[in-house]
Amino acid sequence: MLRILIADDHEVARRGIRAMLESHPGWEVCGEAKDGREAVELASKEKPDLILLDIGMPNLNGLEAARQILAVSPDIAILILTMHDSDQVVREVLRAGARGFLLKSDAGRDLVAAVEALQLQRTFFTTRVSQMVLDGFLDRDNRPDGTERNQEDLDDVLTGREREVIQLPAEGKTSKEVAVTLNLSVKTAETHRTNLMRKLGLHSVADLTRYAVRNGIVQVF
Repeated sequence: MLRILIADDHEVARRGIRAMLESHPGWEVCGEAKDGREAVELASKEKPDLILLDIGMPNLNGLEAARQILAVSPDIAILILTMHDSDQVVREVLRAGARGFLLKSDAGRDLVAAVEALQLQRTFFTTRVSQMVLDGFLDRDNRPDGTERNQEDLDDVLTGREREVIQLPAEGKTSKEVAVTLNLSVKTAETHRTNLMRKLGLHSVADLTRYAVRNGIVQVF
């Protein structure tokens, strides 16, 4: 029995995905999460074999959830679901350690094949995404030595906690809400945000929000 956890902030999407998966012999949906934090908690509790993670979830996005889950349980297979297929998003999916990438628009056609591939310890990327990955890494490798890092490259130096500190205020949460979510004092949460903005050369919450959107930490629909 393949035990699967679904994480998506849209209930209708979760129901549709669950119906497709449970119609397959030998597959069981062991839980549903509505945001990244709940996905991390359920992954620890339920010990699924495979997790379907939407990227654009509140409180903790799918990429950071994947990083936290794999840090504790590296054998869990992660399949990322998203509405966006930019080169930057694909690169971050690979960095997070996911073994598969599936556009939501293709889920009706490819979801079962993607899960079957991961069940067999393979990866699953559509032909278009595979080409994007190849082109993206070739472009990066061909960049002349000594050129300045662009804004997206700065994401390489962010820790998991720093990504969380970016995501929460970018979603409109107050300092108090950020502090409660991260189990910090309000002063400490504000200090983290100030230090992070200084590190990234940002000057306002609006700048922070733009950075979060541009780098796929939060998504605008």
